[in-house]
Amino acid sequence: MVTNIKQRLWIVIAVALMLGATTFWWWSGRPVSIYKTEALAIGDIESVVAAIGTAEPYNSVDVGVQVSGQITRIHVQPGDTVKQGQLLAEIDARVLTAVVEAGRAELAMLKAQLQERLAEVTLAEQKQQRQIKLFGTEATSQEQLQTAEANLAIARARVKQLQASIQQTQSQLRADEARLSYSRIYAPMAGTVLTIAVKQGQTLNAAYQTPTLLQIADLATMRIRAYVSEADIHRIRFGMPVRFNTLGNSGRVWESQVEQILPMPPKADTDGSQLQAVTYAVLFNVDNSDGALLPGMTAEADFVVTAAPEVLVAPLAALMPESAESGTYLAKILLPDGQTEQRKVTVGRRDRLHAEVINGLEAGELLIVGSQQYQRRRDSW
Repeated sequence: MVTNIKQRLWIVIAVALMLGATTFWWWSGRPVSIYKTEALAIGDIESVVAAIGTAEPYNSVDVGVQVSGQITRIHVQPGDTVKQGQLLAEIDARVLTAVVEAGRAELAMLKAQLQERLAEVTLAEQKQQRQIKLFGTEATSQEQLQTAEANLAIARARVKQLQASIQQTQSQLRADEARLSYSRIYAPMAGTVLTIAVKQGQTLNAAYQTPTLLQIADLATMRIRAYVSEADIHRIRFGMPVRFNTLGNSGRVWESQVEQILPMPPKADTDGSQLQAVTYAVLFNVDNSDGALLPGMTAEADFVVTAAPEVLVAPLAALMPESAESGTYLAKILLPDGQTEQRKVTVGRRDRLHAEVINGLEAGELLIVGSQQYQRRRDSW
């Protein structure tokens, strides 16, 4: 009796296992869709245009030499900080000094001659007056009176001629004194000496062009000259936010705004010698009071075209465009019961990968970003 019961129990168990295995095999052979989802969350949307640029002083000047001669003394070195009006260098001024001294001596001689001519005018006036009185009493001839008047006119003409010579000599002297002053070169602005193009003892010829002595720049404000490709230049606007870092200090980020967009590409882009990408220079300034930026540094700049902080963000890969004009898309949501639901979504600002959700979705919902279809469920294992 007990043996029969055990046999029947084993038979029931075997049948149940067979039914379970059959059911499982049937279930595993059914088609299934496996969804890849992403929970909607709050994030930032930012679209940028990347560019490479170079740092340069916002205000700089090339100090030139206006007279020819030998450099006798250079008072500064590259890297020195100078004040406006500080003496930078001296040129041999012996010839210029001699010219000025000769001019002053000539001017003194002419002034002495002027005093002599003025005395002659006074004498000629006295003789004329005397002849007028004598002629009135018929004590002298008309010829002598005319001679006295002619002598007076000649004396006055000589005075005017000498005065013109004095004026000409004074003008020449002022020019010579100016050239003499050019032998001492002073700083036209306060700043830092960047480069010195000459050496002490070198002879410069300023007859046909102005030789450059050195360059001074105010490094308190730097200008970044970033080169934007022709494909992106239409997205850049005046006043647009921009941030950048340098190759040597990638951990620090500077922020500024677009100051100027140059309408012509650099000359190297327009020489026509070879096919190359066309770029346009975009300029913006940045405070450099701490001296962290130096001329010639490479800047990696990002021009912020679109920015939307702390908004509901959806990946663009999960959105199907419905109407490009209205900005509406279609999206699928995975519901808690495993079912899917299609939603109409309105988006706002976008970057390369994400879009700002205006309405149609809620934070925390599971957005289907991808799916895999299997003919049999067991094929997905």
